[in-house]
Amino acid sequence: MQRLIFEPEHEQFRDGVRRFFQREIAPHGERWREQGYVDREAYLKAGKLGYLLMWADEAYGGAGVKDFRYEQIVYEENIRNGELGFYINLHSGLVAPYIGGLGSEAQKRRFLPKCISGETILAVAISEPGAGSDIGGIRSHAEDKGDHWLLNGSKTYISNGQLADLVIVVARTVPDKRSGLGLFIVEAGMPGFERGRRLKKMGMSAQDTSELFFHDVKVPKDNVLGDPTQAFAYLARFLSCERLIASVGSMAAAQTAFDLTLDYVRERRAFGRPIGAFQNTRFVMADLRTQLDVAQTFIDQCVLLYNADRLTAEVAAEAKLFSSEVEGRVTDACVQLHGGAGYMEEYRISRMFTDARVTRIFAGSSEIMKEIISRSIGLDDRKMN
Repeated sequence: MQRLIFEPEHEQFRDGVRRFFQREIAPHGERWREQGYVDREAYLKAGKLGYLLMWADEAYGGAGVKDFRYEQIVYEENIRNGELGFYINLHSGLVAPYIGGLGSEAQKRRFLPKCISGETILAVAISEPGAGSDIGGIRSHAEDKGDHWLLNGSKTYISNGQLADLVIVVARTVPDKRSGLGLFIVEAGMPGFERGRRLKKMGMSAQDTSELFFHDVKVPKDNVLGDPTQAFAYLARFLSCERLIASVGSMAAAQTAFDLTLDYVRERRAFGRPIGAFQNTRFVMADLRTQLDVAQTFIDQCVLLYNADRLTAEVAAEAKLFSSEVEGRVTDACVQLHGGAGYMEEYRISRMFTDARVTRIFAGSSEIMKEIISRSIGLDDRKMN
């Protein structure tokens, strides 16, 4: 189905982005997956072409492009033609906006230019061994010591944990209040900040995920984002964009899996004819095509709502739930249509299947999304008797 949200200038931009990922990122994918992380050079190359933090003001070295469709194109083309483990979406779309939206003028001038150039790589540390989706259960804590905050605690499942030069850490600042949290910018090299294991995962092998530890880290007051007691509200403010970005990624991956499989079933033969000629194959592919068109239309509409500052947390939750579930169904069906080849890691569809599994977990699990949506329609168990 034709996508109607893009103008000619968007498509022209996409052509250049596609070439970048094909030439500069994709050729390194296998090596990055083997080593477990992306070379820092990838961020520098993307920064040189202006593909990082495109929304940032020109005063800090950004392009000042507020139209999210350009970000959408970058994220889509990285998945289709680059390497999923190159977490440009986390860097530009999930972490940097905390600095751009909450930072003081001095903080933005200090941190954003190198984030835009790719010299500084970003991460955000929220999840803990005992607190994933339950942000109110965070136990890492920071104490106000007058001229600095003293940070202690541990984090896990942190994307870009090994590469990151700046980590925005969520820590408790009000001991007796679940929502009493702050956001602290921890810089590589600060005494007491240690990186733990690079965690081995089911999929996304090129994207480093790590444990982080904080032992009496002295965080200057200049490294606190906004009010140090209001991080709970700040996190909620940025969740809509996070879930929209996750949705964009799920749809790009699902469409790519479909395209790979369509080529495969046209060429692969069984019993003397292409497997795409069998009724089961044709019907499965027809069903997937329909699911993809419905889901992509919804996500594209959410992008327009976000551009108009009208995307609600509830609709973003719907987008994240639906797109990640579609991605799961599509990649599963595509592996099946590949037969034995679909189980071999040398075939991209095999990696896409394992990569897809986490999308129903990160940025809020499908179960959490259902809670948010059900409460938005008046089915709130906390208020029902």
